[in-house]
Amino acid sequence: MTMHDRLSLNQATIKRADLSQALSATAAAGIPSIGLWREPVHDVGLSTACTMVADSGLRVSSLCRGGFFTSDDPGEQQRARDANLRAIDEIAQLAAAGAAGSAPVLVLVAGGLPEASTDLRGARERATTAVADLVDAAAAARVTLAIEPMHPMYAADRGVISSLRSALDIAEHFDAATVGVVVDAFHIWWDPDVYTQVARAGVQQRISSYQINDWITPLPADALLSRGLPGQGHIDLRALTRAVVDAGYGGDIEVEIFNADIWARPFDDVLRDILVATSAMTV
Repeated sequence: MTMHDRLSLNQATIKRADLSQALSATAAAGIPSIGLWREPVHDVGLSTACTMVADSGLRVSSLCRGGFFTSDDPGEQQRARDANLRAIDEIAQLAAAGAAGSAPVLVLVAGGLPEASTDLRGARERATTAVADLVDAAAAARVTLAIEPMHPMYAADRGVISSLRSALDIAEHFDAATVGVVVDAFHIWWDPDVYTQVARAGVQQRISSYQINDWITPLPADALLSRGLPGQGHIDLRALTRAVVDAGYGGDIEVEIFNADIWARPFDDVLRDILVATSAMTV
């Protein structure tokens, strides 16, 4: 089977598109699924967004993003909890509005260290506690919390969970239907343990989302924007995709790219390039 039937456009890939534009461009390109972001949903309101998703005929593969719950300030912790509870409700409704096969998956990015903090262990413990605190609400809504490990270069400011192993170490304490992991090629490709951990995630049935992109060099000044189209960089996406599929993952495969040059291009051109880049990949 080609990847096309399982292809999803993560909305961040065409960041400048509003929700209507993103849905229209994705459907027009023949891509059957979309990974949504909360901010464009909030711009139109949840009820309107659900109607738009239903009218598009697209599946919903995930919602980005929850998390950012590593603060050591009790007030900030409560605000993060409230925001994540709202996000759980949002993805439950958006997935219900999407076409058959939509996935009620909320991507969780843990967050970085508090300002001036060096307490990495404490931040990771707070992230684990925060996930545990959301489990009952997620289970009641039939939403999967998908912990996304991030490349270690983001540990200080964005994601203290830095490996697939670490994400699974948290997830395995909970029911697999409620807490899983995101396998994002950009963040985990470098890890010599990655294939062992992908297989482990498969045995536990915890791969909740698979995101593809590429690692391009030289890195730009803003390292967050160092992703390229599949096939443009250094990641062996064929091998990684085969490992993820062999591990039992049967969901959509999101193309998620943060890249200023790609964001500046016409949406239709970007989607056409994505289709070309993924056309030879099999799942």
